[in-house]
Amino acid sequence: MAPQDTSPRAALRFPRSFLGLLVIGFLLVAAPLAGALLYSAWNTQHLAEQSRSAVYSAAQAARGSRALVNRVGSIERLAQQVAVLPDPGLVADYERLHLGFLQLTDELARLPLDGEQLVALRRTIGGEQELYDLLTAAETAPPDARIVGAKVAALADSANDVLAISYRVADGEVERLRAAAESVQRRLLQVVLATIAVALAIALALTRVIARPIAELDASIRQLGGADFSQPIRVSGPQDLRDLGERLDWLRLRLTELEEQKNRFLRHLSHELKTPLASLREGAELLNDQVAGPLAPPQRVVVGIMRDNSVKLQRLIEDLLDYQRALHAAASLEVSTVQLDALVREVADAHRLAALAKVQRVDLDLAPVTVDADLEKLRSIIDNLLGNAIKFTPVAGTISIVTREAQGAVIIEVIDSGPGVPPVEREAVFDSFFRGRAKAGGRVEGSGLGLAIAREYVEAHGGRIALVAERPGGHFRVTLPKRPALLVVAEAA
Repeated sequence: MAPQDTSPRAALRFPRSFLGLLVIGFLLVAAPLAGALLYSAWNTQHLAEQSRSAVYSAAQAARGSRALVNRVGSIERLAQQVAVLPDPGLVADYERLHLGFLQLTDELARLPLDGEQLVALRRTIGGEQELYDLLTAAETAPPDARIVGAKVAALADSANDVLAISYRVADGEVERLRAAAESVQRRLLQVVLATIAVALAIALALTRVIARPIAELDASIRQLGGADFSQPIRVSGPQDLRDLGERLDWLRLRLTELEEQKNRFLRHLSHELKTPLASLREGAELLNDQVAGPLAPPQRVVVGIMRDNSVKLQRLIEDLLDYQRALHAAASLEVSTVQLDALVREVADAHRLAALAKVQRVDLDLAPVTVDADLEKLRSIIDNLLGNAIKFTPVAGTISIVTREAQGAVIIEVIDSGPGVPPVEREAVFDSFFRGRAKAGGRVEGSGLGLAIAREYVEAHGGRIALVAERPGGHFRVTLPKRPALLVVAEAA
């Protein structure tokens, strides 16, 4: 059972599945949006109810005020008739109008009127009451027509004031509703902007939470792909992703076992092969030195073939072991400041005899460049590239080595006048044990591991090696950063 993660990230509770995490994330992002929608609907409904109430009240007040004006007009005409001819029948008619007036004003009073409307309405009621008292007293004393006319005019003015005030109040209600609508619009806009900001913040936070397990899985896969089996794999997040992380850790352990078995097999194989091979070489040398007695010329040829092939076999075994060591050494760098031009001269001097044997000229165009790199691995890169160029360059050919610095990187170019690499082999030239097709000048011996080792070391420095096909012959270009990325990251940490 994998140990339980007690890191701070483990305090964050995840659902059991990644799908559940996505659903929860969707609900969290949708929650503020749904809240804003409900708030907008409530405000809209509230504004609509206010509008209906205000419109209904204003319409009722306007209709009642117009009816009041019409009723006052009827009272005015009848009152003038009573003032001229105080007939009991006219007075009875006026009393009926008076009752209707009181009923109408009572209905108006029950409406939600403002203070100005109530004052005007009460003034109208009082004026009509005074007129009623004056006309109903006409049985004992005839009313003065001028007084009746003045009161009728005052009553008409009061009724018209009620109507005018009702219109102004209606206009005020319309203005108030417009202001309320604008206020609601501003609040809704603020709510929408705030909701969008909150939803984006939640979405960004959830993106980090959701992306973290994916990033850990990606880093774990890259770790396994880079043959780094030393660090245990732990993946946080939902249970299904943690289970996947446990499977990857099981795979890491399994690959570690297989790597140990392979290394043990190679060590045993090396030991088992070197012992009889050493005896075979020693016996071939003794026969070639005629220690056991003189040899006939045909026998000396056979002994020479045995000795040469034993040497080749030993070189192949050593190359195979060196390649395995290179794969492991590529993961670790012992970085120091290297004077690149001086290192290239040392490697070129080491290959001078091999180049003279084929009457080859080695031209050096070296800029004084320094680079932070592993000295021995960098030496192996240059050694393999130059050795490869000497092998494939024909007799009396030319080899050029160029070093320069460009855009914060160090460039090493090895160019030869050989036949070059055919287009069909350019993709595989850096593969392990690839030796290419036999050339017209004869078969070139080798294990096919030199360029593969060079690529491993270059990539360990964070650089790249490429075959340039711009000119005839072989042209290899190595680009290295001035400082390896792993070293920069370590210093930053």
